Amino acid sequence: MRRTSLLSRGNDLTLGRKLRDITWGLVLLICMIASVGFIQLFSAAGGDIDPWADRQMLRFAIGLGVMTLIAVTDIRIWMRAAYLFYAVALVLLVAVELVGRVGMGAQRWLDLGVLHIQPSEIMKISIVLALARYFHGLSHEEVGMIRWLFIPLGLVVAPVVLVMKQPDLGTAMLLLATSGAVFFYAGVRMWKFLLVIIAGGSALPIAWNLMHDYQRKRVLTFMNPEQDPLGAGYHILQSKIALGSGGFMGKGFLQGSQSHLSFLPEKQTDFIFTMLAEEQGLVGALGLITLYILVLAYGYAIAMRSRNQFGRLVAGGLTTMLFLYVFINIAMVSGMVPVVGVPLPLVSYGGTAMMTLLIGIGLLIGVYVHRDVEIPRHMSGL
Repeated sequence: MRRTSLLSRGNDLTLGRKLRDITWGLVLLICMIASVGFIQLFSAAGGDIDPWADRQMLRFAIGLGVMTLIAVTDIRIWMRAAYLFYAVALVLLVAVELVGRVGMGAQRWLDLGVLHIQPSEIMKISIVLALARYFHGLSHEEVGMIRWLFIPLGLVVAPVVLVMKQPDLGTAMLLLATSGAVFFYAGVRMWKFLLVIIAGGSALPIAWNLMHDYQRKRVLTFMNPEQDPLGAGYHILQSKIALGSGGFMGKGFLQGSQSHLSFLPEKQTDFIFTMLAEEQGLVGALGLITLYILVLAYGYAIAMRSRNQFGRLVAGGLTTMLFLYVFINIAMVSGMVPVVGVPLPLVSYGGTAMMTLLIGIGLLIGVYVHRDVEIPRHMSGL
């Protein structure tokens, strides 16, 4: 009776109750992380709000409004539209292949005149929604049958192949890992993952031959950056120098020598964590990591609290995606993984990445707001 009562209340939520149920603690953490980004972008520009900090703050303000709107929208609407969102994102990826704008040696952007979008970022959210809807419609027994896994595997392979052709190996790996997490949360057994890993390992020689020269160079540089300290190994060596020179308390705000003397590359995007560690030291770096850990704890708690499978899978998938963003970026600038161009969430400069993350967080909060909503396994319509 109690469960029926909860579900009944969950299916009849007012806007006022939805706003009260928003996890404002999570919103506060997101604002704190973004504020760290604003401060570091101000520093990256030599103590000037232009050209990065002001634009980032405007995007964040707009993104907060979008995030709130998404959070209070009935979660069943997102479930009905999941395949449509995926189809649109896939079409945009195909459009990138045909008419995309080339930048820094890669074709990853669509120029829409008033704005530039990166469809691979949109796909990160869309693929989680599509996989969550698909697995929501399966019984536990069906998830355990291989024949029911061909469709979701196809949903994953198509965008991964398109993203790798751009080429963007980092985003392709992130799509694979996030999708794998959704498969795991849906109940796919471990031996099937082992089969995929073995098959992937056996295909590594083929993948190596298919990689671009610069991608192979990144892997070789990761293994021995000192081999070419003024060429391919320059970025990661400078990043390590900056990380180490920050010490325990850092050199002080606006006092980072590696970043402000232009030794550190891409200090406003991929290597912004390095600049933070140089200026604020180990204390500042661990402080930011702690904020991320708290956000991840919120995300996984929301996933466990959801009473419908779609919400659990969406929350689990999006939280894992956020974890991968943070882990890969910090590991990359620390020299633990090859440089793959993954931004630091809500801190690195970038419009599409910022909006994508806030949309994802809006969906995550929406899962909590609609945690008691009953969703039938099969729903009609888009």
